[in-house]
Order: sequence, then structure tokens, then C-alpha cells
Amino acid sequence: MKTLVIISHPNINESSSQQFLVQSFPDSREVTMHYLEGTYPNGKIDVKKEQALLKQYDRILFQFPFYWYSSPPLLKHWFDEVLEEHFAFGYRGNKLQEKEFGLILIIGVGEKEYQTGGQEGFSISELTKPYQAIAKKIGMHYLKPLTIFQFPYMTEADRMKLLIRYQQWLMIEKPDSLKAREAWMVNQLEETSSETLDIAESSFILEQAIEKIEDNRIELDELRMHIDNNDQ
Repeated sequence: MKTLVIISHPNINESSSQQFLVQSFPDSREVTMHYLEGTYPNGKIDVKKEQALLKQYDRILFQFPFYWYSSPPLLKHWFDEVLEEHFAFGYRGNKLQEKEFGLILIIGVGEKEYQTGGQEGFSISELTKPYQAIAKKIGMHYLKPLTIFQFPYMTEADRMKLLIRYQQWLMIEKPDSLKAREAWMVNQLEETSSETLDIAESSFILEQAIEKIEDNRIELDELRMHIDNNDQ
């Protein structure tokens, strides 16, 4: 699976959250970063170039700050220009069908404000309906958004969790699947060289971590089987 991450931010160098995500970008040939403001500083989009780029990827993710419940202006302009009739919809407009469409949203207020009783008054799912509609119209599969709330207030532990979530979102075929995330984590641990860990008996620790994840998976599978049997 090949993933394209289209980033839009008016000043990415001054954004701590965007810089963190850029530095967290996986070292993989299957994942590509495309920064719109850097590519088109004058705002004039090369439509054919963008369309050709989109056709090369299976998953297309849009990463941006959720300004006033929407995207920065250049990304809105990108949608208007690139997803044109006869390419994305209409007669022979099937070039993006069956691909995946996802959002990575950086949000300045707390998550609880987008829940029942919160100050925003609407959920993220409700506020992203226009993007869901775009995906539906052009025949793409809409993924649940990856939401990042109040990045500057995150602890180091929270940021490390975000790094893992972010890489999984870019690389795993089913990022919402617990089983897929566990398999990815085991793979990452198996590829980790003990020489990169400055602690004694690091190989043993890695093996124990992998074994723990696999044991948890077995327990969950057994629990699911037990529940299914009781439902019959």
C-alpha cells in the first residue's frame, strides 16, 4: 500500500505540531510527504501534476490545522482545482475510485469540547461531513480521522504515543484494527536492533515485549470466541 500525505499549513516551520509530525515521518518508500505551501508558494496549483500524483497512491491523507472547522485556504483551493469533473467525478471521472481518503487534524482546543455538552457544540464527525461527502462523491473510502488535540500541552509520553499512532496511520492497511496495530508493533520491535538500545539485556527486553503483545492477542481472541459462543 502506498500512502500520500498532503500537508497544508501557512507557516509549517513555526508549528510545533507539524514539525513533530514531519520528524516522525516513517522512513519508507511507500509513504510520501507533499507540502502544498512549499510546492506552490504563489498559490498557483499545477492541476495535471497533482492529478498524476494522486493516481500513484492507494491512501491519500490530508494533514492540516483545523482552522474554523475547515482547512487552510490553499488546501481548499487544491480541492476546487484538482478534483475536477472528468477526473474525480462525472463522465469517466473515476480516477480516484476505491482509494482511501483520510484526515489528520491538528486541533487547538481539548477533545472534550467536541463531545456532548462541550463548548464547540458539535462532534468532529459532524464537522467533517463536507470531507465525508467529497470522499463519497468521488468514490473513495473515507477513513476515521486521526485527531491531535492541544499538541503543545502533550506530555512526552503522549507524544511518543502520537508518534506510534501517526506512523501506523500512514503505513497500516487497517489503522483502526487493534490486531493490525499489534502486528505492526511486533514487526517494529523485531526490526529493532538491540545495539540501538543503551541498556543491558536489551535483546531479552525486546523478546519479552513481543511475547507480551502476542499473549494479549491470544487472550483477546479467546475472549471474542467465548462471547461469540455465548451469543449462539
